[in-house]
Amino acid sequence: MIRRLTLTLILVLLACGWTSPAADADSLRVKVHWVDDGDTIVVAGGERVRYLGINTPEVAHKDEPGEPFGDEAKDFNKKLVQGRWINLELAEQQRDHYGRLLAYVFLADGTFVNGELVRQGYAHLLRKQPKLHYWERLLALQRQALKEKKGMWSLPVVKPEKFYIGNKRSWIFHRPHCQFGRKTAAGNRLRFRDRYEALYHGLSPGRRCKP
Repeated sequence: MIRRLTLTLILVLLACGWTSPAADADSLRVKVHWVDDGDTIVVAGGERVRYLGINTPEVAHKDEPGEPFGDEAKDFNKKLVQGRWINLELAEQQRDHYGRLLAYVFLADGTFVNGELVRQGYAHLLRKQPKLHYWERLLALQRQALKEKKGMWSLPVVKPEKFYIGNKRSWIFHRPHCQFGRKTAAGNRLRFRDRYEALYHGLSPGRRCKP
């Protein structure tokens, strides 16, 4: 949130053309210059912003192939925000390990961009921080998308397992043979009968075993 930003960071952002809608606002207003992919944008001053609480499929990078619905997620994100002024609600943890600002993104008309990507099945939930202000709202949207088989949820499950292992500390679930699933401490271990159940409860699929 803006109140938790350091004074130095606020001054830098304002100098780059960012504005605050009001003196006591919890958001910053900025124009989108470029869309990297489904969940990352570049705004005024060259700052990269990573959408908080969600993750979209990867697009192709150099020799790495893209994931299903990666291009669709990017195109949908571009349709929503490219060239527009947006409002950012910044996270308590201001940046991720890549140096990107973490934020909830809203259009001028109040459209919740993070939520729209989830609602259309172009993103799944990603809980990297213990407290997410819009967690319940995002979870409800993911459950709706799963039920309606929107976007990537229309695809068949690849090599379904008899059960999946979840980690209530990391909020990630794995295939039963995955080393990360097997290493999950008993006190943090959750068991799900299928992939749908894990996603319904808001856990994210592990990137290694791709459950």
